[in-house]
Amino acid sequence: METIEIAKKAAEIVWGKHAADVVLLDTRQACSFVDYFVICSSETERHIDAIREAIDEWLHVERIAHPRYEGTSGSGWVLLDFGDLIIHIFGPHEREYYQLDDLWSKAQLVFRMQ
Repeated sequence: METIEIAKKAAEIVWGKHAADVVLLDTRQACSFVDYFVICSSETERHIDAIREAIDEWLHVERIAHPRYEGTSGSGWVLLDFGDLIIHIFGPHEREYYQLDDLWSKAQLVFRMQ
């Protein structure tokens, strides 16, 4: 499966789990270490875990290699690193603090679901 297909499906999954402000960015022209970012917000630690688990379940079903993980729901930020794709699941305060949407404003917006 192509990276963009994984990114789009991951964005659909997090949206289906009621994540807020889901953004898919094409970062290929803006940075050298990743092709796509999926960024989303969650209101609670438990919800962050549920979103991550939904992505894990889909990866298992599709037999896609599991990403490397950084952060914990308790920290308010979980990162799933696929190499060419990074998924950020933020608590509301952490999303505002890190402002990745602004940091990567030169990246091409593929879509935003609000």
